[in-house]
Amino acid sequence: MADEKALLNSKETDVPDAPPPYEESPNTTTAAARPALPRPPFPLRIPALDDLRNKRVILASQSPRRRQILSYLGLPNIEIIPCTEPEDFPKSLSPMEYVLATATKKAQVVYQQEAVNEEKGEPALILAADTIVVDPLRGLILEKPRSEAQHVAMLQDLRDLGEHKVYTAIVAMAPLESARQPGYAMESHVEETSVWFDKSVTDDLIRAYVKTREGADKAGGYGLQGLGAILVDKIEGSYDNVIGLPLKATLKLIEKTLARADDDERLPDDEEMSASEEEEEHS
Repeated sequence: MADEKALLNSKETDVPDAPPPYEESPNTTTAAARPALPRPPFPLRIPALDDLRNKRVILASQSPRRRQILSYLGLPNIEIIPCTEPEDFPKSLSPMEYVLATATKKAQVVYQQEAVNEEKGEPALILAADTIVVDPLRGLILEKPRSEAQHVAMLQDLRDLGEHKVYTAIVAMAPLESARQPGYAMESHVEETSVWFDKSVTDDLIRAYVKTREGADKAGGYGLQGLGAILVDKIEGSYDNVIGLPLKATLKLIEKTLARADDDERLPDDEEMSASEEEEEHS
């Protein structure tokens, strides 16, 4: 099996799930890596993606699920460079503020690091994302489970709660053609999906699922794209948002960011007008 460094440096290959984060016990096993879903035989030919295909594109995340979803866009030069700084924003922030702040930090840290990479050159696009699972009644952000006992309790709470929310923040950064300050265009989006667990799921089934270790490295403790689907009754919103990267929203964000970055022909008055129009749009 390829070592971790080889996996991070490889391009467009299938990557197994990360090892479970909490300590192994004699009664647990690591879930086997599932094969990736098939990608289209031909790439999606639209101007924004065609422009990126011979350039550096960085995914500031080591999530194999995000990497797989992003690979459907057919970008051959995706590099995996995760942010190594701690995600330490206070939980007193609202869920949307928290997830957006975390994704923004990931993108900015990796951009500052790679913008001065003399060997590879400045990246054409950096994408970062962060996903959280939220108990809306108590306003709690559910992290990855830290132990098997906590994992069981977390899934029981989600079952008893009924509805919970999944938020994914996506941040895209691209260098400005004009090189004006601040030197880059940055756009963001937060996607919200509601998920309901099946109330008839038993404690025995939850414990059996936890033993598979599939959800041990996932916020909320389950994987909708895998065996964790047996716990879920229904969802409202984007399916791939629950997996970790809403593809439609990501594509729109890429197009928007590249359009903003292509500012070489704009005059300062044009930028002021654009800012004024944006304020009106969001008011």
